[in-house]
Amino acid sequence: MTLVIMAAGLGSRFGGLKQIEPVGPNKEFIIDYSIYDAIKAGFNKVVFVIKIENYELFRQTIGKRIENKIEVQYVFQDNNSNIDNIEIPKDRVKPLGTGHAVLCCKDIVKEPFVLINADDFYSRDGYLRAMNFITKNKDINNYGLIGYKVGNTLSKNGTVKRGICEINGNKLLKLVESSIEVVDGNIIASPLDGSNSFNVSFDTLTSMNLFVFYPSIFKYLEDDFNKFIRSSKNLMDDEFLLPVVVCNHINSKEITCEVIENDAVWKGITYPNDLEELKNYIINEIENGVYPINLYK
Repeated sequence: MTLVIMAAGLGSRFGGLKQIEPVGPNKEFIIDYSIYDAIKAGFNKVVFVIKIENYELFRQTIGKRIENKIEVQYVFQDNNSNIDNIEIPKDRVKPLGTGHAVLCCKDIVKEPFVLINADDFYSRDGYLRAMNFITKNKDINNYGLIGYKVGNTLSKNGTVKRGICEINGNKLLKLVESSIEVVDGNIIASPLDGSNSFNVSFDTLTSMNLFVFYPSIFKYLEDDFNKFIRSSKNLMDDEFLLPVVVCNHINSKEITCEVIENDAVWKGITYPNDLEELKNYIINEIENGVYPINLYK
């Protein structure tokens, strides 16, 4: 069972590489806790999607201490990866998007896999539910999305971006990418496409990019990426986004995606002040016996 971790982003609002910001009492990173939880849930392989210039940093600070616990592989998200005869502006620094990050894995990931962001602390329940889905699901074009209650994913320090789930039964219909904020006690979602804001309840399910995929996803990504590259009017800034691909192929009825609800509290570092809150949360989890004080000793 494979865990794919998208770690090529820059974390601009936090200021620096969030992926290597220590959060644990022994300088553990968010990634360390994600991998620890995944191992506990039964995963035996992790794939880091990173920028090639960060390879040594990742290997020395993260890879080395988990190499004897789980199989580790690295994939480089390069702005010229999987692009035929199209020149990406040399000045572009940011990666080409989450869809491209996953597509970069197509040559080494040949099995069902779970996808996460490097800078999100998902809690163990998400990995357990993802593993349970893989065990029971028999349709390689039926994917899974671990849905978090939006009220469990907020930051006290500002707005956050979330994909609000529109669901029929347990099947995903649409993800409404939105900026979420609390105003006078109400949770307000403002769609990023500029459409009207709307109220959501605490229990409204949202995507944190914790997806369960099968290798069948790579064909859809490859076809759509080629179209994206050829149709983009601004290759300096446009991004090839995974949720867009998933929703497009749900609409065309080529795939389905089950939304699996969980009650876990999401933690992350969207803003600098989120860091202390996350550290305190981890200390509390250690005191409750969820994690050892030193993960890998």
